[in-house]
Amino acid sequence: MPQKSSMFRRLTSMEPLLPASGGAELAELSVEIFRKSGELMAALPSKTVRCGVAALVREMNSYYSNLIEGHKTLPRDIERALRDDFSDREEDRRNQLMSVAHIRAEQAMRQRLADEADLGVFEPAFVQWLHREFYGALPEEEWFTTSVSGNRYPIAPGEFRGYNVDVGRHTPPDHEVLGDFMRRFADFYSGSNILATGRLIAAAAAHHRLAWIHPFGDGNGRVARLQSQAVMIRSGLDAEGLWTLSRGFARSRAAYFQHLQGADQPRANDFDGRGNLSDAALSRFCRFFLERCLDQISFMTDLIAPFNLLDRIESYLRFTRVDLESKTREHLQRLLKALCLEGEITRGAVSDVLGLKGTAARAVIRRALDEELVCSSSEKGPLRIAFPHKVLDAWFPQLFTDLPVQEP
Repeated sequence: MPQKSSMFRRLTSMEPLLPASGGAELAELSVEIFRKSGELMAALPSKTVRCGVAALVREMNSYYSNLIEGHKTLPRDIERALRDDFSDREEDRRNQLMSVAHIRAEQAMRQRLADEADLGVFEPAFVQWLHREFYGALPEEEWFTTSVSGNRYPIAPGEFRGYNVDVGRHTPPDHEVLGDFMRRFADFYSGSNILATGRLIAAAAAHHRLAWIHPFGDGNGRVARLQSQAVMIRSGLDAEGLWTLSRGFARSRAAYFQHLQGADQPRANDFDGRGNLSDAALSRFCRFFLERCLDQISFMTDLIAPFNLLDRIESYLRFTRVDLESKTREHLQRLLKALCLEGEITRGAVSDVLGLKGTAARAVIRRALDEELVCSSSEKGPLRIAFPHKVLDAWFPQLFTDLPVQEP
């Protein structure tokens, strides 16, 4: 356990809160992110289809955020867990529970941000609420953490840690002053001193500084990523949930941790800013953060562009589903194309879409429902395109990348 003499207790210990170096490059990245985010929204015209893809992205977000922390749950197992179908194997079930907890925490976060226009996403109470939403969904036997020395400490969902910790080579602030550090965090990053043009750079810097404060006994990484996502939503860059930072961080996991640890370091010399911590390292972390944003927005824009998606759906039916009759494949392709472009189609309109009479059209609808390629909220309700696990590799290649599990 770290001694108090080695703890950060002064608020100036986490200065600078914004990097002074690299401003021009960071500003250029920010402008490009705003531009590409608008392109992503326009890539998929149908709001109904966007909602369907966003639900898939929430599963992806939980997959990658948990993978970053050393917990891997396959997409098909996440899909099963969302239907309350959990594995009999203890470790697999535990990972499924973490995935579901993350998805539901994100859903609750999105709903709360939509309902509360004045909700401050940097406020300590909001950060605590995120932690409570995630950890509160886990069984109580998960409410503990173990130190490097083997000591076991309790975790109260939504409560700041009541003990001191070491995080690798970094020693976070003393638990007695966590409230003061979190208050400073909120006041600075939500303050009027940050211009609109610098908000995205501030979001990047805040991601590191929240991890540096390490306010909870465990779950800090997941909470920091959810909080960054909340900032993106508030900034209008989230594109209705069509992309996630966690995929970018997970695919560059070693670099993510390297940049986090680098920004923990003290000022190198008199040319490295005026604060306690390295200004250059914080700037490098912000550049990494913004580059991951841009990379993931560009990836999703290409992935969900309607004609790219339609080509992959056609290829799936023609070359993968050779078990289906050719006419069935043709009819399913037409139906899915219409749903992809229009969002919803009434069952009565399917006859016109397919050029079939009522009985034949209903047979295609039944087959599409049986294959889980379409869905509906009721037996007679309109049809929407569905994204079951079995089509993900074909329709959304590389969305879920099979990365190795590594300890954080």
